[in-house]
Amino acid sequence: MTYNLDGKTAIVTGGASGIGRKTAERFAAEGANVVVADVVTDGGEETVESIESAGGSATFVETDVTDPDAVEAMVQTAVDTYGGLDIAHNNAGIEGENDPLAEQTEANWKQVMDINLTGVWLCLKYELQEMTANGDGDGDSDSGAIVNTSSIAGLSAAGSSAYAASKHGVIGLTRVATTEYADADVRVNAVCPGVIETPMVEQSAAENPEEIEQFVGMQPLNRMGSPEEIANAVVWLCSDEASFVTGNAYPVDGGFTAL
Repeated sequence: MTYNLDGKTAIVTGGASGIGRKTAERFAAEGANVVVADVVTDGGEETVESIESAGGSATFVETDVTDPDAVEAMVQTAVDTYGGLDIAHNNAGIEGENDPLAEQTEANWKQVMDINLTGVWLCLKYELQEMTANGDGDGDSDSGAIVNTSSIAGLSAAGSSAYAASKHGVIGLTRVATTEYADADVRVNAVCPGVIETPMVEQSAAENPEEIEQFVGMQPLNRMGSPEEIANAVVWLCSDEASFVTGNAYPVDGGFTAL
């Protein structure tokens, strides 16, 4: 299925690889102008090159989502370059250390929370400021659509304490943003990926192969998902096809959370 995003502008954080890259590419394929944001410059520029080589429109902005000034500048880049902001996929995140709770370091806890949770909050803060300037409150059309990346760890006890707590928090932020900004015609949802074949999971698999195999085996479809499968869900949630969908946390997990 295809969705018409012609003339819309999207931001994708964590757009240098994995789910972020595939979502950025899919947004562009549907006609959107895409601001690709990441701290990884080479990967972000590669995403832009991939989009442009396919005939799409994109620009890269180096963005540390834990830095308020950088996040504000990211949103301003969308406005200055493309005239506004319609769509955002707040996807930047890290796994952090996998040690048991009592063995986790405070430094790891802070880093995971800063990127995975505070980073999403900062993105929402500045994205919503721009999007709500366009809302008329009639409920007939979107002023904006936002999708935050949570995880199956946000719906279960999967993952480390810091990671699970941060991803539970993303769902909380998503629901609060939904209730606070529905009157401005902004829809906010979250996706909760299962075990997806991304660089982050590949690194975990190299370090903890048995753990990854266990998680994959707990998904009834008994395979890893692909970044494209998450991108498909994100783009649908940001399209007019999902115009009455807001405040939800969607598992895209091969059936993991059905168990």
